[in-house]
Amino acid sequence: MTSVRTLCLALVAAGLGLSVAAPMAFAQNGPLRIEITEGVIEPLPFAVPTFVAENPSAAGIAEEVSRVVAADLAGTGLFREIPASAFISPVTSFDAPVAYADWKAINAQALITGAVSQGSDGRINVKFRLYDVFSGAPLGEGLQFGGGQGDWRRIAHKVADQVYSRITGEGGYFDSRVVYVSESGPKDARLKRLAIMDYDGANVQYLTDSSTIVLAPRFSPSGDRILYTSFETGFPRIKLMDLASVSSRALADLQGNMTFAPRFSPDGATVVFSLSQDGNTDLYSMQLSSGQMTRLSNAPSIETAPSFSPDGSRIVFESDRSGNQQLYVMSVGGGEPTRISFGEGRYGTPVWSPRGDMIAFTKQNAGRFHIGVMRTDGSEERLLTASFLDEGPTWAPNGRVIMFTRETAGAGGVSQLFSVDISGRNLRAVPMEGGASDPAWSPLLP
Repeated sequence: MTSVRTLCLALVAAGLGLSVAAPMAFAQNGPLRIEITEGVIEPLPFAVPTFVAENPSAAGIAEEVSRVVAADLAGTGLFREIPASAFISPVTSFDAPVAYADWKAINAQALITGAVSQGSDGRINVKFRLYDVFSGAPLGEGLQFGGGQGDWRRIAHKVADQVYSRITGEGGYFDSRVVYVSESGPKDARLKRLAIMDYDGANVQYLTDSSTIVLAPRFSPSGDRILYTSFETGFPRIKLMDLASVSSRALADLQGNMTFAPRFSPDGATVVFSLSQDGNTDLYSMQLSSGQMTRLSNAPSIETAPSFSPDGSRIVFESDRSGNQQLYVMSVGGGEPTRISFGEGRYGTPVWSPRGDMIAFTKQNAGRFHIGVMRTDGSEERLLTASFLDEGPTWAPNGRVIMFTRETAGAGGVSQLFSVDISGRNLRAVPMEGGASDPAWSPLLP
């Protein structure tokens, strides 16, 4: 049995926000790896006993932290949680020796133990260890985090990110947020407002009211701003919102022209978007510091839904220049694009993976909608979903999970957010109240 690296993360309360100390050394015995790109038949069994509360005030937080960690891991479809009812020996002390035989008896391959304390100032301290049950690998040291009382949920996500990373070899994605369009009301008079939440549907915060239609929010690379399309003036107009102050301003004064489908460049300094004027829709870029605009396309067709490559050198977009919607890639400075989609049906809403290896897209064919992925040259196309209406993919920060909108059929149809991994497995609804559409995943939080 290849061993799971053992590690311990001490999460120490320090300051009002979360802080990250410099990484320390991990034990160098090789980790058990789960290849996310392959079809995993049997998820890895793991156990998360309720974290030990080291003082009475931490009891409730300890239970909540351990539950969030377990939910994060189980929600990936790569791990299977062993229920507490199967446990043979309790964990009553963080430093007590591990009864490996008891955990082997219930087939736990990974064991996560932890402890939580809370100071008189309300700040919390969380520490945990990850064990390979079958090899009994020695304890290793990891990172240190700190946070105040209100940060316990983020700390739990950070713990889960570390466990996920050590076992899969991939970056985590739990400590992230999603901005989306919250929907309410009947289908023919639906109210829309911007909202933001944790990746798992918790901590919902509304950013706008429902007096104006809003569409397609997009995070900046630093996660502190969003671009979105607003119909406040009666026609599409791009707005830029600062999330700290929840204040917005128009991206540019382009009276009489429709602007929509914005996206930040990887360095956050430039925005690419569609501008419609004189009956033609082309792609433009704008420097945020100066407002200088550059026309990137000039064709008698509709060019929209642009997305940068992670290195900022190329842009993928959709265009109907061939007669129906297809995907094209061009240089960041414009020029003649290269078509990359050639399958049956129509392609749209392309989004470059943060890893740079794939492009996700929406496909409509034979009366069905799909979320799919392909290589950046258009090869190895793979459809991950199929339904009445699936659209608008967005990538998790690690480039291995996709979130999208699914709408049910009929006059009473509702929109809901779903996620799926890039192998097409683990399709699941995001737990949240009310309707939702147009998700955009943030980078990992600092």
